[in-house]
Amino acid sequence: MTAIMGWGRKSDVVPALRDADVIAAALRQALADASPQERPGLERAAALVESTAAATETQLRARWVRDRLAAAGFTGDIASVAAVKALRQAEPGLSLLAAVQLQKDAVPHPE
Repeated sequence: MTAIMGWGRKSDVVPALRDADVIAAALRQALADASPQERPGLERAAALVESTAAATETQLRARWVRDRLAAAGFTGDIASVAAVKALRQAEPGLSLLAAVQLQKDAVPHPE
């Protein structure tokens, strides 16, 4: 999502992008063509993709917020003002409004 927000101005919109259906289809095809040795790993990968694909957009945004905060080294309370500040420092293209909304989305969705 970083590249999408990098248009040079503050953004209040943070889209959730999904490509799990494409990945799931590729895994199903690989599973159909797999040798017996490859099947267990591909079956596990397919199950992981299916469980990830079931996540809501709010859950995806919450995961993104937590990942960005972790990458920035933030270890405090995600519901704090410091979390909003850290998120905006990690993603300078975010407006204050977008950062606060993302924070609110992330608080009820612990990892």
